[in-house]
Amino acid sequence: MKLATKYNRITIAASIFIFLVGSVAFYFVLKYVLLKQLDDTLRAEQQEITQYTNEHKQLPEILPAYGQKIVYKNITDSLAFSGFRSVKQWSEEDKEFEWQRELTFQINVSGKQYEVIVSKSQVETEDLLELVILVTVSMIALILLAGYLMNRTILNRLWQPFYQSLLQVKTYNLSDHKTLNLPTTNIDEFSLLNQSLNSMSDRVQKDYSVLKEFTGNAAHEMQTPLAVIRSKLEMLMQNERSLEHNAEPLLEMEHFVNKLSRLNQSLLLLTKIEVKRFELDEEIQFDEILQQKINELTELISANQLIFKTEIEKLTISFNRQLAEIIIGNLLNNAVRYNYSGGDIDISLKEGSLVISNTSALPELDKEKVFQRFYRHPDTKSDGNGLGLSIVRQICEVANFRCTYQYKNDRHIFTIVLFDRFSSQ
Repeated sequence: MKLATKYNRITIAASIFIFLVGSVAFYFVLKYVLLKQLDDTLRAEQQEITQYTNEHKQLPEILPAYGQKIVYKNITDSLAFSGFRSVKQWSEEDKEFEWQRELTFQINVSGKQYEVIVSKSQVETEDLLELVILVTVSMIALILLAGYLMNRTILNRLWQPFYQSLLQVKTYNLSDHKTLNLPTTNIDEFSLLNQSLNSMSDRVQKDYSVLKEFTGNAAHEMQTPLAVIRSKLEMLMQNERSLEHNAEPLLEMEHFVNKLSRLNQSLLLLTKIEVKRFELDEEIQFDEILQQKINELTELISANQLIFKTEIEKLTISFNRQLAEIIIGNLLNNAVRYNYSGGDIDISLKEGSLVISNTSALPELDKEKVFQRFYRHPDTKSDGNGLGLSIVRQICEVANFRCTYQYKNDRHIFTIVLFDRFSSQ
């Protein structure tokens, strides 16, 4: 959920709650004020009746008035109730029961006691109350709507520098050799954030350049010593006397020298890919390269009694032949190397996607780490260097391909999606 959306929801919820509480309080206060005004009117009627009675020694004549009624009753005892109250009575004018506000009081006229009930209809008061509440609720709704629209517009403008910075950070790639250049803003918090990100990207870029240079130099400088070691090792192995007494150590040394050599070549390849030394505009037959790599593994496939299934469509792409061979070779080698005897491998090349699915003695790999450098499953018994899939991912990133891994029905599935860089023939 976006911050602006969350803020608007919280603001609207808080505003609705406050307005609801305020509206309820306003309703009761307004009702009290209107009833108080009605009571003042009834009290004025009481004063007029009392004044008239004192002056004329008789009760005033009852004149018909809409919404008002006066009743005199001759009594002998004191009133059980006197004062204001609201009662529901039949209205002759409106022909229905209505709430009436009445004032009951006792008056003495020439030694006789009378109960006087003065009542007025509350219909007009209730109508006024409903009208005021309706107007108030409408105003609250308009205020909430206007506030929401204003907040949305203002927040979008205020947060625009942040979203611009976020977009640059999301698309930032160390291998592009470009530093972040985030926009300046007059909002202190965003300005400080951009300065920190710019400074951080500069440091990261420098550290990355140093590390990449070191890796490249180290791998390059290792080539000569490795070549010398291999040459001397071959000389020793050609010596029958040395081979007779030191066969096992020499073979072990050869194994590790070859492993170190492969690691060195992989690191050099990664460095070349990262600095984009490969041209990607060579027209190649991807399907032919795939078939060639399959043929190279025929003997190994037969030796392991693997069942091979292929579905290959013709595919011409603008790419790089060497990189295509590396992608296909690494994926096929893994499918064969980590399979078990009698297992199967399915290869599909259609609709611009290469899918290699194979059985394996290994359980599911970690999807978050499978394409990371030197990642190896704990149960792996092979002597691989853990760089094969990392090289595949690096090539895909440079070529704008997409590589994914899935584990389904006890099968490892690697997919290379070529996007729109292909054209079938």
